Amino acid sequence: MWNKRKQSAPYKSTDSLIGHGGTLEGKVHCDTNLRIEGNFSGEILCQGTVTVGEQGTVHSSIKAQEVIIAGKVYGDVTANQKLIMTETGQLHGNIAAGALSIMEGSVLNGSVAMAEQPATETAGGLQADGSADKAGKRGSHKQNKLEAG
Repeated sequence: MWNKRKQSAPYKSTDSLIGHGGTLEGKVHCDTNLRIEGNFSGEILCQGTVTVGEQGTVHSSIKAQEVIIAGKVYGDVTANQKLIMTETGQLHGNIAAGALSIMEGSVLNGSVAMAEQPATETAGGLQADGSADKAGKRGSHKQNKLEAG
């Protein structure tokens, strides 16, 4: 009874922060979110969201699920899901993203490549319920009677 160890709770993931005034160089791998308010140089690989704050400056390639740029980024950015550039965001590099949102006032110097999204409707605008087709047939049928009459 006294020698039994308590089952420890699994570690809870914590977001990472490079704060204002801080400078970091190297390679960052993270499974959680990363926020940069200071300066970073190197490479970023993240399974969560990378946010570059208004005071943040990044000289790095960034690969993440989502990227939000409100500061300055010098390097290529790959966002598997989406990339958001706010009014104060600047990106000097190429983008590869699933979805892209660029707000007025942001600066983008580079090329953009987006993944194709699957089509939601078939070509030709076919409708599943056919109600518009029935109404159209009725109208043309009435018109035929008037012309023949």
